[in-house]
Amino acid sequence: MIRVGIVGSTGYGGCELVRFLLTHKEVEIKWVSSRTYTDEEYSSVYSSYFKLLDQQCVDEDITKYLDDVDVVFFATPQGVCAKMLNEEVLSKVKVIDLSADYRIKDVKTYEQWYGIDHASPQFIDEAVYGLCEINRDKVKQARLIANPGCYPTCSILSVYPLAKADLIDMDTLIIDAKSGVSGAGRGAKVANLYCEVNESIKSYGVASHRHTPEIEEQLGYAANQEVLLNFTPHLIPMNRGILITAYAKLKKGVNEVDVAKAYQCYDDEYFVRVLKSGVLPEVRSVKASNFVDINYKVDPRTNRVIMMGAMDNLVKGAAGQAIQNMNIMFGLDEKEGLMLAPAIL
Repeated sequence: MIRVGIVGSTGYGGCELVRFLLTHKEVEIKWVSSRTYTDEEYSSVYSSYFKLLDQQCVDEDITKYLDDVDVVFFATPQGVCAKMLNEEVLSKVKVIDLSADYRIKDVKTYEQWYGIDHASPQFIDEAVYGLCEINRDKVKQARLIANPGCYPTCSILSVYPLAKADLIDMDTLIIDAKSGVSGAGRGAKVANLYCEVNESIKSYGVASHRHTPEIEEQLGYAANQEVLLNFTPHLIPMNRGILITAYAKLKKGVNEVDVAKAYQCYDDEYFVRVLKSGVLPEVRSVKASNFVDINYKVDPRTNRVIMMGAMDNLVKGAAGQAIQNMNIMFGLDEKEGLMLAPAIL
């Protein structure tokens, strides 16, 4: 059995880790930690876990608990994992960080976009960007995983085949994204109150959203060039889910057959579903699951391709992908613990 510890277990991402790991045949949750709810029973924080996980939340001094686990998930805000991580931790356990602390390889870029000093930049080069379908071989050998962000996961997976195949002009790439309110986390914020978001939609982080450099960096690796793009997110009055629509100009001579062939790179990927022709991705079709639904439309009138993706921001965009990474790291079937079908309602 893989012994698991979860730091930040009472946030939305941490709660999803618990939900899926409770179904995992090869996992035992040894401890869950919470700064806010230390010494309280987990099932008193989330009553739906009564008789499923009644253990008390421990404090965040994880050095006291490392000998009890094989892997630690950090479902924490930016900066927390970086402050806690050191060689002693990595010598004892594997670490999967759901924050952005190790996603961006240039520390100055990280500090510029996130507005904090990086507490342990010495581990950035070692960290493997845990986009499973693209970096699977590197994940197998890793002891530190930088779990991708939710917007970047959906955006990169939707655009990656065409960027990798050199079929689109990357200088023309624009990504429009929409997310449910859970993407902002569980902390109380006036802007996320029911009356503030219901019956409305708004853009935010225009030309400044901190997931932008992560998307640019990873698509730059795929396209083998520096990538600068416009990324605009929007807040939608729903609990969970992401829909992205990306636009780019096709390179000269590229046709729909070329585009279709490029997306065949996902033929053997269980969690990435390239939909049938004419079927467009919908958030409800992936709700509460680890699936990403993708499709595209070539517009010959404008010589552009529209790339579309839908996924659950808390699952494939956070906890589900983290568990998929864990499965790969420990040589397990990467679908283990993640076979819950999308929720219909």
